[in-house]
Amino acid sequence: MLTIFKGILAAVVTSGAVFGLAGADPALATTAKFKDVPASHWASSSIEAAVKKGYFKGYGNGVFKPNATVTRAEFAALMARVSKEVPNIEKANVFNDLKNHWSKNEVDRAVSLGFINPADYPNGFKPNTALTREEMAKWLSSGLAAADKEFKQALIDTKTTLIPAKEAFNPGISQASVPYIAVAMGTNLMSGYPDGSFGLKNTTTRAETSAILLRLEKVSSQSADSFADLNELRMVGTKKTNLELVTPFTTGNTSFADVQGKKKTFRNGAGYLNVHRLIAVNTQNWNDKKSVYASFFIDDSDKSFLTKTKGLYPAFLQITIYPKSKNFDAGHYYMGTIDFTSGGPISNDLPKKFGYYSVPRMGSKEFFADKSKGVTLWVVHYLRDDGNFMGQIDMDDGSVVYLGQK
Repeated sequence: MLTIFKGILAAVVTSGAVFGLAGADPALATTAKFKDVPASHWASSSIEAAVKKGYFKGYGNGVFKPNATVTRAEFAALMARVSKEVPNIEKANVFNDLKNHWSKNEVDRAVSLGFINPADYPNGFKPNTALTREEMAKWLSSGLAAADKEFKQALIDTKTTLIPAKEAFNPGISQASVPYIAVAMGTNLMSGYPDGSFGLKNTTTRAETSAILLRLEKVSSQSADSFADLNELRMVGTKKTNLELVTPFTTGNTSFADVQGKKKTFRNGAGYLNVHRLIAVNTQNWNDKKSVYASFFIDDSDKSFLTKTKGLYPAFLQITIYPKSKNFDAGHYYMGTIDFTSGGPISNDLPKKFGYYSVPRMGSKEFFADKSKGVTLWVVHYLRDDGNFMGQIDMDDGSVVYLGQK
C-alpha cells in the first residue's frame, strides 16, 4: 500500500539527500552530530535519525542549519526525485518560471505524481519561495490520496470538518485547505504548536522537515482508518458530531447532518438560530481526555467539577444566533429554546484564548447589540450516563435529531 511513499523511503539512501548536498561533510553524515544541533534541540533525535537514514546531509564546517527554511523546489525534489512510482501521465514544462531552474524535472514529476496541483500556482511556481506549513499539509495529503483510495476518501470526508487548531476558530481556515490539514493532523504527520495554532503561513525548517519525514515512514505503512484522530475528524466532517466515537451516547437512526445549517425560530419570536455541530469530550479519565478537541474546550479549572460526578460528559454545541427583538439578550435565547439547542455558557477562559464566543454570563445585551447579522458561538451541555438521558433538536422544516444512550 502507498507505493509512492514506500518508494521514497526505500530510495532516499541510494539517491542521496535532497537537501544539503553541496559541501556536505561525510563524517557528519555518518555520525549525525552537528555543532549547531545540541542534544537539547527539540529535533536533535529526528535530525540524527534522518541523517543516518540518508534523508539529509550536513553542510561544511560541521553544521546542519536546522532553522534554514525549505523551499518549494527543495520539498518538491524530495517528494519526486526519489519516488519509484510511475505516474499515469508524465507532465512536462508545467510552470513557465522553471524553464532554466535546477528543479524543473523534479517539480514536473511531483505534479505528475499528484503531490502538487498546478492550479494552486497560477502566477508561477516561484521555486525559491519558502514552503509554508499550509502548503506542506496539502502536498503530503495529496500524495497520500494519490497513493491510496482510503486516504482519498478521507479528504472527501473531512471537507467540512472542524480543524483542531486555533485558526479554525478565529479567523478561520479556508474551505479549500481544511481536508488537507485534517489528514496531515489526523495522521500526526503535522501537529500544532503549544499555543494551539497550526501556523498556516509559518515557513518550514530543515529540522521540522526531518521530523515529518520520519513520521511519514510510519504513516505510509498504515491504513487511513487506523488513525483515531483522523477517524474523529472524518466523523465530525460527515456526521457533524463525534458523539458516538467518544461517549456512550448516540443519535440512533438520526444525524446531526440532518439539522446542520437549518433554521430554528425561537418560540418567543425574538430571533432564530442555525445548528452547526456538536463536539463531545470524554473526561472520565482525566489524564486521557479522549478527543482531539479536548484542549480547546476543557482546562484544569474544569477538573474539580468533572471529577466529582462519574458518568458526566461535556458536549459543546456550535450555533449561530440571529437576534431580531429589540434589546436582545441571553434571556431571549434561553426562553426561546426548550430543546437541546439551549445550552449554558462555557465558564473557563478558553473562548478568549482561542478566539471563539460563548453565551456571555454578563453584559449579554451589549454583546448582542451589533449582532443582528448573526453571531456564531458555543454552548455546553453535560450529558449524564445514567441510562435515562434523552435529548432532541427540532428545526423549522421538521427535521430532527435525537440523542440518547447507546
